[in-house]
Amino acid sequence: MEELFSPFVTPETARSVRDQFGTPAYVYSEAVLRRQAREALAFPAPFGLCVRFAIKACPNAAILRLLSGMGLSFDASSGYEAERLLMAGIPGSRISLSSQETPANLRALVESGVRYDACSLHQLEAYGSLFPGTALSIRINPGLGSGHSNRTNVGGPSSSFGIWHEKLPQVLETAGRYNLRLEVLHSHIGSGADPEVWARVAAMNLETLRLLPEVTTLNMGGGFKVARVAGEKQANLQKIGAKVAKALEDFARETGRKIALEIEPGTFLAAQMGALVATVQDLADTGAEGRRFLKLDTGMTEILRPSLYGAQHGIRLYPQKDTGRTAEYLVAGHCCESGDMLTPAPGDPEGLLARTLPEAAIGDLCVIEGAGAYCAAMPAKNYNSFPEAPEVLLRSDGSLQLVRRRQSLAQMIENELPPSEV
Repeated sequence: MEELFSPFVTPETARSVRDQFGTPAYVYSEAVLRRQAREALAFPAPFGLCVRFAIKACPNAAILRLLSGMGLSFDASSGYEAERLLMAGIPGSRISLSSQETPANLRALVESGVRYDACSLHQLEAYGSLFPGTALSIRINPGLGSGHSNRTNVGGPSSSFGIWHEKLPQVLETAGRYNLRLEVLHSHIGSGADPEVWARVAAMNLETLRLLPEVTTLNMGGGFKVARVAGEKQANLQKIGAKVAKALEDFARETGRKIALEIEPGTFLAAQMGALVATVQDLADTGAEGRRFLKLDTGMTEILRPSLYGAQHGIRLYPQKDTGRTAEYLVAGHCCESGDMLTPAPGDPEGLLARTLPEAAIGDLCVIEGAGAYCAAMPAKNYNSFPEAPEVLLRSDGSLQLVRRRQSLAQMIENELPPSEV
C-alpha cells in the first residue's frame, strides 16, 4: 500500500498553493479521485452495479461533476443535498435521497426525478400519502453494523438509521395501504473493511428480500474504510465484492431473481484525494520535561475528525531550511480550544501522541493528508470567526484550479440582522 501514501502535494505544489491562494487551503487531486472511482466501478456485481457517491463526504460541485462524468450516480443525506446536486446539473434520476429528516419539499424533489428512500415508518407514511401507487426504496436496519467507532456505525440496535428489521410487517401494511412498490432495499451498516461482515449482512438482506418479491435492487450503502496513515487497514473492494457477488449468485440460482447492486462510497472515493495545506504560525513548549507544540494556521475549523474521533491523518512538514534534525511535536490548531489538536492518540480524542517531524520554524509549510472526505464538508465552521478555507483542484495535467473561494468576513456575517434601535 505504499503508493497510497506517496504525497501528491509536493513541496513545490504546496508553495504554489500558498502563493496563489494562501493558507489554509484544501487541495484535491483529480488523478487520485479518478483512481478511486475506477476501483469502485469495478466492484463485482453479477446482475448490474450502480455506484453512488455519498456527497456528504465532499459536496463541492467540481467533484460532483467529475464523478458524474465518470458515470457515477449520487446519494443525498438531506433534502438540501439533493437540491445541491440538482443545482450542480445532476439529473434527478441519478439521485437517491436517504435522510434522517423528512424534507419539507419532498414532493418537489420526487417530481424532479429524485428516488426517495424511506428511512422510517413515518417517512413511508408521508411518501405514500403524497405518491400512492408509485415505487420507492426502503431502508432497513438489519440488526448488524460495522465501523471503527460507535460514531460511524450506522447499523445494529444502537443506531437510529433505517427501519428495524422486525418491523417489516408494518412496512408491508403501509405499502399495501398506499399501493406502493418496494423496488429497492437499502441497508447500510457503516464504515468497515471486513469482508466477512459484509458477507453476513448480504445474507441477512437476502433473507429480507424473500419477503419483498418486488425488490429488484439491493443497496448496501457505503462506509468502505480507507487507510489515511500507514498501518491502518483499508477495505479491499474486490474481496468484499466477491463475497457479496457469490451471495447474489446463490440467491439467483435458488429463486430465479437476479438482484442488481448499489453501493454508496463517500470516504473511499474522496479521502485520499484531499490534502490541507497550512503554514506553521507559531512554536511553543512547556519546558524541558514538557511537550513541544507546532501551531498551524488551521485546525478544527477545517479538519474536525481528529478532535471528534481521534482520527489519524498523515502530516508532512516542508521546512524552509532543512537542518537535518527531527523533533517530537504535538500539532495544535489555531482555535482557542484545548481540544483543537491534530495529533490525538489513535481512536482517543482525549489522548495525545506526538509525531516525529523535521525540525520546524515559523513559516514552514505543513500538509495534512487524507483530508478529502468529511473535512471541508464537516468542520467547526466559523468557530473563532475564522473564514471557510478555499478548495483547489489539482488537475491531472498538474495545473491548479480554484473551485471554491476563501470566505470573507462580510460573507460570514451577511445573514446577521442588527437589533432594532431603541
